[in-house]
Amino acid sequence: MDIDTASETCDEVLDAISEAVIADRAFLETVLTGVLARGHVLLEDVPGTGKTLTARSVATALGLSFSRVQFTPDLLPADVTGTNIYDERDRSFEFSPGPIFANVVLADEINRAPPKTQAALLEAMEEGQVTVDGETHQLPRPFFVIATQNPVEQEGTFTLPEAQVDRFVVKSAIGYPDLDGEVELLHRRAGRSEQSPSVERVLDRDAVAAIRRAPESVRVEDDLLEYMAKLVRETRTDRRVRIGVSPRGTQRLFEATRARAVIEGREFVTPDDVKRVAQSVLAHRLVLTPDARVEDVRKSDVVDDVLGRVTVPTLE
Repeated sequence: MDIDTASETCDEVLDAISEAVIADRAFLETVLTGVLARGHVLLEDVPGTGKTLTARSVATALGLSFSRVQFTPDLLPADVTGTNIYDERDRSFEFSPGPIFANVVLADEINRAPPKTQAALLEAMEEGQVTVDGETHQLPRPFFVIATQNPVEQEGTFTLPEAQVDRFVVKSAIGYPDLDGEVELLHRRAGRSEQSPSVERVLDRDAVAAIRRAPESVRVEDDLLEYMAKLVRETRTDRRVRIGVSPRGTQRLFEATRARAVIEGREFVTPDDVKRVAQSVLAHRLVLTPDARVEDVRKSDVVDDVLGRVTVPTLE
C-alpha cells in the first residue's frame, strides 16, 4: 500500500472511530500511530472517559477480532494466556486458548492485577506468542494490546513495572470532553436505542497488515536520525531523571515518527513529526528521581525541556 492510499485509509478509520468516540482528533491519531508502528498502546485515565469504547471501536473499524480482559486482583496468568485441560476420553491434555488469542486485546484496568499476572503479557506483547507448560502457541496476526489503567492515586492498584511500561509504543489519555463534546455525546445517545454506539468496519485483516507495512517506505534523513538519538540521550543526563529512555525507546520513537508521517500523507519525516510523537513515546519511559517526585515534576515537563534544549535540524 502506497503512502497516499495509506493516509486516506487512516482518515477513513479515524472518521469511523469518531462516530462513536467523543475525543480530540489528536488523541485518536496517537492511538492509530501506535497501531501503525506495530506496537501496543497504553491509555491512562479515570473510569468513564471512553477508554474501553475507544479500544472496541478501533478493533471494529479495522475489521479485527476483539477480546477484553478485565484485570482484577485475583486474576491468574492462566486466565489470560489459557491452560491445558485434561480430556478423560482420550487421556490427553488439550490447550484451551485464553482471551489473549485475538487480534486486538483490551487489557482493561491492567494495573488492578498483581505483577505476576501483568508479567503474563510480556512475552505476548514482545514475541507475539505465549508459552504454557513448555509449549509455545502463536498469537493471531496482527496482534496488539490496548491497555487501560487508572491513575496510581486510586486505591487497589499495582504500579506497572518499568519493563512492561517500556513495551508500549505510546501512552496517552483521552481526558474529559469539553462542553460542546459532552452535549454532542447526549445528542448521539438520544438518537439511538442502544447504550453503546456502533462503528462501521473500514478495513479487513489483510488491509491492516498492508497499512502497517506502509511506514517502512517512509524516508528519514540522517540529520533526523541524529536528532532523535540526541533527544533520547538528553533524557539520560537530566538531573530530574533517574532512568532515561532506553535504546528500545529510541527505536520506538523512530517507528512512531514514520507512522506519523504516513498519517500526514508524506513519504518523508520532518522535525515536526518527531515533536508530535515525542511526548506520547518518551514520557512514560522516564523514571524520575525521588527529589523530582517530591517537587511534583511531571514527566511531560522533562520531555518539553529536552525538546527545547536539543537543536532542531534544518532540512532542505
